[in-house]
Amino acid sequence: MMPTAAFGPRGESRAPWDRVLVTGGAGFLGSHLCTRLLDAGAGVDCLDNLSTGRAEKVAHLAGRPGFRFLEGDVSGPGCADALTGPYDLVLHLAGPAPPAARPRRPVEVLEAGSLGTRTALNVAGRDGARFLLASSAPACSDAHAGLPDDADPVRPHRACAEAVRFSEALVAAHAEAHGSNAGIVRLFSGYGPGMRTDGASTPAAAIEQALAGRPVTVVGDGSRTRPLCYVDDMVDGVLLVAAGRSVRPVDIGGDEEPTDAEIARLVIELTGSDSPLTFVEDPGHGHAEPRPVTGFAREIFGWLPGVSWQDGLERTVAALRGRHPVPGATGGAAREETGEWWA
Repeated sequence: MMPTAAFGPRGESRAPWDRVLVTGGAGFLGSHLCTRLLDAGAGVDCLDNLSTGRAEKVAHLAGRPGFRFLEGDVSGPGCADALTGPYDLVLHLAGPAPPAARPRRPVEVLEAGSLGTRTALNVAGRDGARFLLASSAPACSDAHAGLPDDADPVRPHRACAEAVRFSEALVAAHAEAHGSNAGIVRLFSGYGPGMRTDGASTPAAAIEQALAGRPVTVVGDGSRTRPLCYVDDMVDGVLLVAAGRSVRPVDIGGDEEPTDAEIARLVIELTGSDSPLTFVEDPGHGHAEPRPVTGFAREIFGWLPGVSWQDGLERTVAALRGRHPVPGATGGAAREETGEWWA
């Protein structure tokens, strides 16, 4: 089924695809996309090897008509044979997580960006499907850290940056050489219910600390800014780009940039916590996050973020309240992890 202009991202109308493959579908963004697509009437195959994703994130979809969970590695041999389709859309989210999430998995990171992307592209090409790569903001690149673009590829954490660069280059080359209906979305600072809570200075980490009665930590002096984008707005952006034919990378991210200190203070207020705000030493890579350039998404796709960062935090706090660890207890709630590049 071909996309139509009548498609509404929030489910106001039927999705323009009969069946969709979501790789990395048991991650944060992937699970939200699977839910939205099913609600809009599309069938969904959710592929995930559960190395960073969690089956629990899509457990609520089990038994729904049109949903299949496939445990497998898109980088593995023979994976394409298990993806029988046929698909109208391939959303490729199974990519390298940021270095903080996978500090000792450089080979897996590089294979996800190369072999995994090639497999997903080939499946889309086999079925004549629209292909969309969910790429990351350049937060883990050496250039963003103030180093030259041709920095030594064996520097610590370069595997993430090289995997991202190669996957984007591969998608662009496929589109040019084969006329593939392939595109790229670059995702910036997504957050919301179900996001990971094990990263330093993320909104969810601050919420978890506050709800547990622990000090809410902020790296450096708290002046680092984040272009926060609530997950519902991010899903809207991804689906709008998916419904088009753009090859040019499209930035999806928030147009508000609160500081880490502002985020932490609002979290303490929203949770009603007595947790103190604690500033900790910057380990040396606490540079400001890159800013999305969203003019293309707005002008061509009509995308606008609709949830303010304050409202988004309030919704995220409400979602996390039911599973926060009891102060003083060991173990606590299970930590959330994601399979996305940008999380």
